[in-house]
Amino acid sequence: MDEPIIFFGTGPVAAASLKLLAQSFEIEAVVTKPKQPHHHGEVPVLDAASKLELPIIEVVNKKEVSEKLGGQRFRSHVGVLIDFGILVEQKVIDLFPLGIVNSHFSLLPQWRGADPITFAILSGQDKTGVSLMLLVEAMDEGPLLAVGETTLPPDTTTPELTRNLIGLSYALLKDVLPKYIDGKLIGSPQEKVANAVGYSALPSYSRKLTKEDGILDWHKPAEQLEREVRAYLEWPKSRTILGGHAVIITQAHAEAGEDNPGKLWIQNKQLGVYCARGILMIDRIKPAGKGEMSIEAFINGYRQNLS
Repeated sequence: MDEPIIFFGTGPVAAASLKLLAQSFEIEAVVTKPKQPHHHGEVPVLDAASKLELPIIEVVNKKEVSEKLGGQRFRSHVGVLIDFGILVEQKVIDLFPLGIVNSHFSLLPQWRGADPITFAILSGQDKTGVSLMLLVEAMDEGPLLAVGETTLPPDTTTPELTRNLIGLSYALLKDVLPKYIDGKLIGSPQEKVANAVGYSALPSYSRKLTKEDGILDWHKPAEQLEREVRAYLEWPKSRTILGGHAVIITQAHAEAGEDNPGKLWIQNKQLGVYCARGILMIDRIKPAGKGEMSIEAFINGYRQNLS
């Protein structure tokens, strides 16, 4: 479309989204975090914007966002924000006649906050989606322009769901943003939209994960730990000690069984751990310093320590 946009984003989800949006929209500028000193890894949005030869505005905090954008004149009437990681003040939102559209990866008001994808899996819900929200200073409370739903398969992982939602987000923005710019759409309160389409209108909140979240607690039910394994696959990873060896569990399933939480179950080249309710059966595992392997390979290599 002819109307340009300003893109706000920082992380891997933002980078993948920017690459897609650049196929359909003129990106007037990209607002993102700079590469930090001594950082040797990738800087997803900075790298993507550079390859696309887009103008870049580097900011480290909300003060810099206000200062660097406030002194510029843009043609764009609207901003698009995805996976930015910096709070945006109202005076920045007001720079755009149509505000800033935030693509949030949940069915708002479900899972407001920093990590909606992971918490959708942890909660065991059977559907999630993407919400296009008009940004306000309050956390994820702005009116909605559109929502898109997708099923949440019982075996999905965070990386798989993330890829699905990035595609859904792009499809929604490609369809909805031109209509909004042309004045054919207005925002509606989140609770009103939720009631109209039949999902929960009660707000829930996600948070940033910590490394400690990945430590498996055998006093939880096996079904909950199985969801953690899928939700934490990329980070913080589901970690424990088996037979004196530090391991990461990368695939598991829950079965019925009852014994002391933490006790091992080994039979027919299968390995599980008793939980508060049920057994977490381990399908694939990654010992410290080794590659990922099947549980049969792990038992063959470490059996002497598992008795």
